[in-house]
Amino acid sequence: MREFAFVALTLLAGGTATAWVAPVAALNTLSRLEGVVATTDLAYAEGPRHGVDVYAPRGSGSGRPVVVFFYGGGWEEGERADYRFVGAALASRGIVALIPDYRVYPQVRFPDFLRDAARAVRWAREHAARFGGDPTRLVLAGHSAGAHIAAMLAFDPQWLAGERIDARSDIAGMAGLAGPYDFLPLRSPTLKDIFGTQAQQALSQPINFVTGREPPAFLATGARDTAVDPGNTGRMAARIRAQGGEVTTRIYERADHRTVLGAFARPLRFIAPALDDVAAFVHRVTAGERAA
Repeated sequence: MREFAFVALTLLAGGTATAWVAPVAALNTLSRLEGVVATTDLAYAEGPRHGVDVYAPRGSGSGRPVVVFFYGGGWEEGERADYRFVGAALASRGIVALIPDYRVYPQVRFPDFLRDAARAVRWAREHAARFGGDPTRLVLAGHSAGAHIAAMLAFDPQWLAGERIDARSDIAGMAGLAGPYDFLPLRSPTLKDIFGTQAQQALSQPINFVTGREPPAFLATGARDTAVDPGNTGRMAARIRAQGGEVTTRIYERADHRTVLGAFARPLRFIAPALDDVAAFVHRVTAGERAA
């Protein structure tokens, strides 16, 4: 196991897509050791990239917290099946976890992936009880571009309002890992195409919608992240505090952009206590408790 962990860590730290896929397949295989119930290939809406997988604690039970987790991929790629290890890890902590796909560039541009995400949240509220979850104990979470999506849904209420959900009363919390919350100006031609004109770009920044009335937030980043500036986490947290909102932050010294999420998996948990921290946050905010 220790040898595997070293190899997986080395690959996860690499910068190519191939380096990410190889260890993720192994992490997903090992996730079966968690002993949770996976229900895959469900659909939250019609059409391609509208599937969702659900991971629930094994055994009978009801009233459990629910997390809708959005994966990253630069708003260009990603598949929910690659994140089995995340869903299984959350379910092992007594949480019902849903991982949806959503449409990405170039099929769609901002804000269409937010509309997909909001539809997935509505589906979670309508169906969570089937898997032992309590739809009134709902947290949005994500990594990288997925953290951006979760934050936009939590902080700009229009997206969930379109699905008859009140972000301020129906969402218990938002947890973001390595998220881009304040990433202007854009330099990448692809990102400029995804987010449109300067006026549209301003509407894509979660930090611009902080009022202090949003649900509590947990924001974590890796100190070694070179893909998404950890300053995004610091600036977002500072804005939330300045507006009187509630936010908990963590900076994991040994983690980078990928391993901050990879640390959810059993062999990589020595890197950072990200799973423990997120699970504790979820249980606390869904119990109606405030940070100490």
